[in-house]
Amino acid sequence: MQISPLLSFYIGRNFLLSFVIIFAAFMGVILLFESVELMRRGASAPDVTVSLVIQMSFLKLPFMAQKIFPFAVLFGGMVAFWRLTRTRELVVTRAAGVSAWQFLLPVLTIALVMGILSITALNPLASAMLAKFDRLDGVYFKSETNVLAVSKSGLWLRQSNPKNRSVIHAPKVRIDGRDVSLTDVTIFVFDDDDKFVSRIQAETGELEDGFWYLRSVQIQDTDKPKKVLDEYWFETDLTLNNIQDSFSPPETMSFWELPRFIANLDRAGFSALRHKLYWHSLLAAPLLLCGMVLIAATFTLRPSNRSSTTFVVIGGIFSGFLLFIFSDIVFALGLRDSIPIALAAWTPSGVCTLLGLAMVFHLEDG
Repeated sequence: MQISPLLSFYIGRNFLLSFVIIFAAFMGVILLFESVELMRRGASAPDVTVSLVIQMSFLKLPFMAQKIFPFAVLFGGMVAFWRLTRTRELVVTRAAGVSAWQFLLPVLTIALVMGILSITALNPLASAMLAKFDRLDGVYFKSETNVLAVSKSGLWLRQSNPKNRSVIHAPKVRIDGRDVSLTDVTIFVFDDDDKFVSRIQAETGELEDGFWYLRSVQIQDTDKPKKVLDEYWFETDLTLNNIQDSFSPPETMSFWELPRFIANLDRAGFSALRHKLYWHSLLAAPLLLCGMVLIAATFTLRPSNRSSTTFVVIGGIFSGFLLFIFSDIVFALGLRDSIPIALAAWTPSGVCTLLGLAMVFHLEDG
C-alpha cells in the first residue's frame, strides 16, 4: 500500500513542530548560559556593558545552533514518533499496510533538506557572526588589539620554495593596515632533505612583495663563520592574506570559503588539517541528521506501555551522550592525523545511520 501525500504531510508537520519546539528550548537555555558566562567574565572589565553581553550572546547563537542541530532532530523525532504511537495513529497506519520505511520517508526527506540548508545557509551566517564575536571577545575580554599570538611561544610560520624550506618564528606579529612586522625574528632554513642549512636572526622583519625585509641580521651557516648585516632580504611566497587566514579557526569560515582557503593554505605551506576535517564534517551533516531520525524511530515506534516514556527519555539521552563522546574521540584522532580525515569526519554520521538502519530493519522485519 502506498502512503498518501496527505498522511506524509501530516507526519512531516508533526516532526517539524516537535523539532521547532525542542530547538527553541535548546536555544533559550544556551542563550541564558552564554549570557551568564559572559557577565561573569566581564565583571572585572570596565568597558563591558549589558548591551554588549547580549549582543555577543546573540552573535554566538547561530554557531551553537549548528552544534545542537543533530540533537534537536533526535529529540524532535522521538517526541513526534512517540506522540503518534501513543495516540495509535502509527499503529493504525501500519495495520493498513503502510511500512515503517514509508512513513519514515517524509521525515528523512525533511531531515536531509534541513541538513543541506544548515551547511549552505546557516553555516555562512554562523561563521560571519562568530568571527565578529571573536573580535569583540579579543578587544573587550582579552584586551587584544592588532597583536596576534599563535601560542605562548609566539608566531610560527612555515614556507617552502624550489630551493629550500624554512620555519619562521617571532614572539609577536603586528598587522597595521597592509603592513606586517615581526620582532626578534628567527628563521631556520632546511634543504629539500630536511637537513639544517642555516639560522637567520634579526631584530625586526617586515613583509614586502615576495620577501621579508630584515634588519640587524645575523646569519649562521653550518659550515661558514657568522655574518652580521645591517639588512637582508629573505625570499618568501607568503602574503598578508595567508598570515591573516592562518589565525582564522575553521568555524569562522563559511562552507563556501573553506575549499578555496584550504587550497591557498596548502600552497603557502601551512597545515590545513583542522580546516579539512571541519569541512568534511559539514559535508557529513545531512547524513548525520538522517541517522538521528532513524535512531529516534527505533525508540518510539513500538506500541506504548507503562514504561515507554521512561524508555524513550533514557534512550534518547544515552544516544545523544554516546554520539557526543564518540564524535569527539574520532575528531581528536583525525586532528592528530592518526586516521584519515575523511574517515574521521564521516565515521560518526555513517555509524549512526547504519546503526539506525539495522535497528529499523529489525523492528520492521525482525
